[in-house]
Amino acid sequence: MLNPFMRKMKTQLPIRTGIFFILVSLFAVVNSFAQDVPPLVYDVEFTGIDCTKPPLPIFDELPIVKPLTDPFEWSDGSGRDTTFASWAHRRAEIKAEIENYEVGPKPDRPDTITASYENDTLRVYITVNGNTLTLISPVYLPEGDGPFPAVIGMGSPNGSVPADVFTSRNIARIPFDFPQVMQHTQVRGTEPINKLYPDLTYMGAYSAWPWGVSRLIDGLELVQDSLPIDLKHLAVTGCSFAGKMALFAGAFDERVALTIAQESGGGGAPAWRVSETLPNVEKLGATNHAWFMDAMFQFSGRNVSKLPHDHHELMAMCAPRALLVTGNTDFEWLANPACYVGAKATEQVYNTLGIGDRFGYYVDGGHGHCAIPDLQRPAIEAFVDKYLLGDTTVNTDVGVHPYPEIIPEYWYDWWGKGEPEFALLDRGESEEVWFEAECATVGAAWNVRLDTLASNESYAVPKDGLISTQVSPADSIEASLIFPPFNLTKQTTFYLYGRLNCARNKDTYWIKMDDDPYKIVGGLTTDGWEWKQITSFSLAPGEHNLSIAYRVDQSKIDKICISEFNYPPGKMGEEAETVCEPDTTTQAYTALEIVGGSSSYTLGQNYPNPFNDNTTIAFEIPRDTYVSLKVYSILGEEVAELAGREYAAGVHTLEFDARNLSRGIYFYTFKADKFTSSRKMILQTE
Repeated sequence: MLNPFMRKMKTQLPIRTGIFFILVSLFAVVNSFAQDVPPLVYDVEFTGIDCTKPPLPIFDELPIVKPLTDPFEWSDGSGRDTTFASWAHRRAEIKAEIENYEVGPKPDRPDTITASYENDTLRVYITVNGNTLTLISPVYLPEGDGPFPAVIGMGSPNGSVPADVFTSRNIARIPFDFPQVMQHTQVRGTEPINKLYPDLTYMGAYSAWPWGVSRLIDGLELVQDSLPIDLKHLAVTGCSFAGKMALFAGAFDERVALTIAQESGGGGAPAWRVSETLPNVEKLGATNHAWFMDAMFQFSGRNVSKLPHDHHELMAMCAPRALLVTGNTDFEWLANPACYVGAKATEQVYNTLGIGDRFGYYVDGGHGHCAIPDLQRPAIEAFVDKYLLGDTTVNTDVGVHPYPEIIPEYWYDWWGKGEPEFALLDRGESEEVWFEAECATVGAAWNVRLDTLASNESYAVPKDGLISTQVSPADSIEASLIFPPFNLTKQTTFYLYGRLNCARNKDTYWIKMDDDPYKIVGGLTTDGWEWKQITSFSLAPGEHNLSIAYRVDQSKIDKICISEFNYPPGKMGEEAETVCEPDTTTQAYTALEIVGGSSSYTLGQNYPNPFNDNTTIAFEIPRDTYVSLKVYSILGEEVAELAGREYAAGVHTLEFDARNLSRGIYFYTFKADKFTSSRKMILQTE
């Protein structure tokens, strides 16, 4: 039986004399279409070198994009373009963003570079600023005259792919000895590359190492008369940290025809935003600082949503060239669900460009880290056969994963549809229970307040100054929201979601289900009102009881959903069975008027948005303080100052008159005390 990756149906078109002219005409049409097919590889390292640089705002001026960023949206917010004709420019923008916010600039090819090939060894000499760095790589050639396709393995001749995958196919193998450029864990400023570029001591390894791979390819070009390598059929591969290395190398050098990135983990194929929602994985804030710029780590935690790109776009940079990524579910740290979601997002790019067969992903388990199991091997061989050997009969439609419960579209369904929002998923027949927080038994330690942006226009919040971080509050009735008993009919995992409004360090609760002890849940920081997964429980059919006690003050709860569906609700969610008239006699405020005061800093979204000519911006401060509120263009130029003085505690609204400005995207930045927040707004007319 043929392996499904090698099976391909062939359609035979019979040639008859009576239709010869039609066939000739058809051939001309097909040939015309073929000319429009994106190339498999390029002759130069970077086709977008002359493209206009995108705006690169500072951190405080970056907008928040919680789902995955749109790979086809121009960085200046002027729209999106899904045509291949524009892809080189858009790809150049993504490269500039990754270099600016994550790894530092990858230096261009230097003017002084020479190479030699003797005794089966390639030597490349790179001279910059009077200093020379030498790359030395043995070359393992097949028997024969060549020219031979070649694989550059990160740290070894063939990466972690079994050598016979290449040797049995007469493919040359060339190791990239990366410490010749930068050590595995660099000491900033002391690495070999730093002698050439002393002003780039802040660069990450994933800028330095791809630079080294590119210089190795330069060397292959320089010695092609004596070293018979087919420069149109080069591959890079590696696993784990070297899988990231291979991915960055292939993404940043368009002379690489095929990239195979194995089990690359956080900083590789997994999308940072998705990883942030997973436990026990390599999140942005937990990855190795030596591999990236220190400045990248300002995007740790909830700030990952301010990163103007994500790693589905790093993978998309390989397009239109071929890319295969793998994962390993036996190693949780690798963030395999985020790898799968990132891969599905990348797949949308390849499909949109009409080259879906050039991208594949294979996420499985049951084998060691960086090992190739028998079931995975045919997928790798198919990509090698098609994109290094030119065998167009093999099937590279590879998409293997163990996650039927994951809905990747949740992260990217918004592309091309307007503002970045998570998809509103059909929750189907999922068993769910909904509660309004103010309709629970509200303990004396809590206040009920009014807010027109909350469901039922009210929410519950612990009273100011009540903090119990070490032990759960002793008096559960006084300290808790006690929800009415609810019945479930299934035995499964149920997820507890809350529509919350929690500032950083004000985002934890004590949670109790049935007779279990209270447990701490945290890390629930939001940007205004948002649905968050609080925790999960394995529950049996029957009656259950939920209690939520305060741990810190100012942690606001609007609504609760208990559901077997593993995605949070959207917007206000479903209506609760019991909706009460909230008792707001203790303390209340509306969105535009404070009664009694608040304990948080808040910057509201301008309204309306998008807008014509005028819009309103609201902010809230907990005490009398100096406030700065400025408006910036997409290029970071200040265009208006709306506030620059002391304001009294409370909610304030400001009008922004934009009649003298051009249509486009603008950002407004609010600063008060140590709090800073920025939002995006869209001016529709000039």
